Amino acid sequence: MRRANLNAGVPMLKFIIKRLLWMIPSLFAVSFLAFVLIQLPPGDFVTTYIATLASSNEVVDQNTAAQLRERFGLDQPMLVQYLKWIWGIVTSGDFGISFEWQQPVSGLIWERMALTLVLAVASLLATWAIALPIGVYSAVKKYSIGDYAFTAFTFFGLSIPSFLLALVLMYVAAVEFGQDVGGLFSPEYETASWSIGKMFDLLTHLWLPVAILAVSSTASLIRVMRANMLDELPKPYVTTARAKGLSEFRLLTKYPLRIALNPFISTIAWLLPNLISGSVVVAIVLNLPTAAPLLLQSLMAQDMYLAGAFVLLICALTLIGSLISDILLALVDPRIRLE
Repeated sequence: MRRANLNAGVPMLKFIIKRLLWMIPSLFAVSFLAFVLIQLPPGDFVTTYIATLASSNEVVDQNTAAQLRERFGLDQPMLVQYLKWIWGIVTSGDFGISFEWQQPVSGLIWERMALTLVLAVASLLATWAIALPIGVYSAVKKYSIGDYAFTAFTFFGLSIPSFLLALVLMYVAAVEFGQDVGGLFSPEYETASWSIGKMFDLLTHLWLPVAILAVSSTASLIRVMRANMLDELPKPYVTTARAKGLSEFRLLTKYPLRIALNPFISTIAWLLPNLISGSVVVAIVLNLPTAAPLLLQSLMAQDMYLAGAFVLLICALTLIGSLISDILLALVDPRIRLE
């Protein structure tokens, strides 16, 4: 029996090693494409910087512009710039210096990426906690009053813009309940070092962005769960299990729910990039110190090292999320085999 379990785990181990090895060239390819795409718009950071100064009636001559390009290394060929950047990451974990902030990129991104992960995980848990039971209920009690009510909620959640919902909830929280809204910390904790008090303060501010970001994904997954459960419930194996006297709760959780969970597990792969790319406006409205606003700002300023670092980390987290999702799918759904 033990040898059989070990043999069953060999394909899974091979799959994980194979995927980890494929991540290396994938990250290099994505980092190069990101580096190229960031520099495709006309001009560079110095051009954007000069235009910003010109709006304030400050003039920069050609010699100064050339000196700035030489200082930032922008006078070198793009391939040379990329190789120097990626070599620093591989050898010493140095993501370069941000042109706009004049600080090491690693010092700017890690706390924002950590807060983004916290927000992503909290939104994922909230989405699952709401969508899973509602989706199962709507399938089991289809065409009931509750099913129609939850269907109306899903249409509302899918149709309302996230930034509009953010403005409404901010108004209600601030005016009706007198709560501090905007950002993830109170003013006294924004620049403070991490402590138990700061973590508790984060939790008290986390509910508003989580509620806003979870509405759309919750509404979508409710519909998916309902459709999957409706597809599984009439199948012969459910009828057979019910005929053998299995309780309804155990029947639902042991058989059709395991199959219907696939889309929930699959969301692990795309949740983080979708949260970052799809919540830029919400993050700006709520003044969230997450990755999205800084990524947008770096792209607008053509701050290629800062923007490239964000894109590279997002890609890495997406690949890791895809791997975790595939492994969990193989564990939950016996029809899936990883080879």
